[in-house]
Amino acid sequence: MTKYVERYWEKKLDRLKQSLEFNHFEVYLAENQAEAKRIVQEEILRKTGAKRISWGGSKTATDIGLIQAIKGDPTLVFVDPFERDIPYETSLERRREALTADLFITGANAVTEAGCLVNLDRAGNRVAAISFGPKFVVILFGRNKIVSDLDEAFLRIKNYAAPLVAMRIKAKTPCAQSAYCENCSTPDRICSTWSIVEKSYPAGRIKVILINQDIGF
Repeated sequence: MTKYVERYWEKKLDRLKQSLEFNHFEVYLAENQAEAKRIVQEEILRKTGAKRISWGGSKTATDIGLIQAIKGDPTLVFVDPFERDIPYETSLERRREALTADLFITGANAVTEAGCLVNLDRAGNRVAAISFGPKFVVILFGRNKIVSDLDEAFLRIKNYAAPLVAMRIKAKTPCAQSAYCENCSTPDRICSTWSIVEKSYPAGRIKVILINQDIGF
């Protein structure tokens, strides 16, 4: 990156960090994916004392290798609702178990410049865990998730993030074919429950890691 591009993102992320901290989130800045992974493993896990971990199926968390590292840590108990080849009922039960975890890891579909986290879910387990249940929540996202306001967040999620997720999981939805939200009523619809988190309560319960790279949907 050229120096003026670096300076642009440095200033933009610093402003967002201030907005998020004003909203009582605990905020970490990571210059790259490796740094984001290190922050969770070496700082947040130690600080919270978390031993029982679960997650919301975040592509960002897998892309940086965090979930793989946690699975391989014998000192931690990992509740994995998305383990390959488990029955759907087992997956649902583990999603319920995740609500009692010490630490829940997920991503964000969009983050406004005012410091609001915006997510859209199908089953609702991810947005439920963000709102209440786990003692602590870690939300990782790349700078590509930053939007100006809620209207832009809704547009980004419905017309970009959701179609990409539908394509990735091979959902039989119109958006997987058109790459555009058609407000469908298909059985495979992945858009059911919105979540807008304006403040972290209690203060610091939600820990946000801003990654100074484009990553995830």
